[in-house]
Amino acid sequence: MMQDPRIARLVALILTAIRPPAGTARIALALGMGFVCHVTFAIAILAMIAAMFFGLSESFGTVPWPWAALANLALIVQFPLVHSILLTKRGGSLLSKLVPGPHGRTLATTTYAIIASVQLLALFALWTPSGIVWWRADGAAFWLLTTAYAASWLLLTKASFDAGAEVQSGALGWMSLLGRIRPVFPDMPNLGLFRLIRQPIYVAFALTLWTVPVWTPDQLVLAVIYTAYCLFAPRLKERRFAARYGTEFQTYRAEVPYVVPHRTSTETGRDTQ
Repeated sequence: MMQDPRIARLVALILTAIRPPAGTARIALALGMGFVCHVTFAIAILAMIAAMFFGLSESFGTVPWPWAALANLALIVQFPLVHSILLTKRGGSLLSKLVPGPHGRTLATTTYAIIASVQLLALFALWTPSGIVWWRADGAAFWLLTTAYAASWLLLTKASFDAGAEVQSGALGWMSLLGRIRPVFPDMPNLGLFRLIRQPIYVAFALTLWTVPVWTPDQLVLAVIYTAYCLFAPRLKERRFAARYGTEFQTYRAEVPYVVPHRTSTETGRDTQ
């Protein structure tokens, strides 16, 4: 198990963090950022799971219609827009400056996770429901869709782990600061679900949008827009990977499909752990 680089990185990071070098201010900052990051992340994910389970028919938004349509659209757009901007070179530079002092760069992944969590929380907590419910599953259909919905979230969790749990959760930044080490990012992901397709996180996220047991116009709009984002936004990510990893990524891209898995002679017999 320890030979698995996904686990080995996590264990090494945790061991470094639980024996931090002296530095009261640094330790307090790291722990504070970690607490904010993971609490916000947990609340945002729970809000997202619950809101979509009910087809966005329940939320706290109170914008009057028809202005609610514009407010909801703004809530939808703000997440992928800011998410994509912060992943650029200029966005990374901005992230490094958001925490004053000398530790902004180290904390960049944690800061990014906090911002993304706040964005998701805003989307699902401030959504103004249309009040229209097209369909609610019941009986066997309800349990079938609920199982599919839970499976989609488990698939998303697995894909995030395969991509590097420490980065996806924001732990890399604050744990690195706590241990007073330079953040070490994972290599190009090519294990687990990344052996089957190149974009398992985006595919799993799209599946969560379409497996809900309650359907409303709200959920349909969200599902259509975010599915389109999941299909096209990774192209920008792959450009960065091509520039960063060169031939390694070109070979990987030639062998592994984009979002729909298939079996080829080169993939037969691969370990799909």
